[in-house]
Amino acid sequence: MKKKICLLLTSILVLAFSAGCSQAVPTSGAESDKSQQSQKPVVLKVGATPVPHAEIINFIKPLLEKDNIEIEIIEFQDYVQPNTALADKELDANFFQHKPYLDNFTSERNLDLVSIGNVHVEPLGLYSKTVKSLSEFKAGSTIAIPNDATNAARALLLLQTNGLIKLKEGVGIEATEKDIADNPMNIKIQPAEAAQLPRVLEDVDGAVINTNYALPANLNPSKDALVIEGKDSPYANIVVVRKEDESRAELQKLIEVLNGDEVRSFLEETYKGAIVPAF
Repeated sequence: MKKKICLLLTSILVLAFSAGCSQAVPTSGAESDKSQQSQKPVVLKVGATPVPHAEIINFIKPLLEKDNIEIEIIEFQDYVQPNTALADKELDANFFQHKPYLDNFTSERNLDLVSIGNVHVEPLGLYSKTVKSLSEFKAGSTIAIPNDATNAARALLLLQTNGLIKLKEGVGIEATEKDIADNPMNIKIQPAEAAQLPRVLEDVDGAVINTNYALPANLNPSKDALVIEGKDSPYANIVVVRKEDESRAELQKLIEVLNGDEVRSFLEETYKGAIVPAF
């Protein structure tokens, strides 16, 4: 009898132990990490002009992958489509313009787009295929400038700073050709689409070119420009999003990485002064 009782108790203990072992085991930290890694990454579509904007975004792709963010770059060759595409929700952000241009563009088209931070300055430069210094410009020389309002004003201010023309008092970043108050050398101003200025350079005495179009044409502002804007230029290039997405976590992470030490080193080492960090 005692033997049967002992066998019964042993059986009960075995069953209890088996039931306990069959319960769910808490997930380990490693397994939790694997679960997070298996989650589908958040894809951000970022519109950018090829140089240097797309190059910079390509550089930070691996840095953002650590936070499960995947960047898809949509390249543009002009200054209009990136903002209209963003407004139409074809993009999550764009990176190609400075604040004065954004303000003018959104005001004219009534778009609700905002900057979430500065990244770099691309010094605007005056280039020439025939002239080696400002003193070599002759009376009646033709200088091409960007035809969009903000970059045209920026170009005129550069020409004024270097003594080629004089603008009316107080016009600042809203300057137009009509605001030229003094033109002692009768410089002819020839507006052209910004992207076409490197090509136009062959047919004019000089051209004021944005760095993102100068670099692909093998023009380095720090070496090839007759004059360039100073490093304190107010025309820092910015990351732009729709107002409704201003606080979106992934976009805030994007600007955080773009303002990081890795990007600062990349700009300084890659562009050798042609691109200046603005953070």
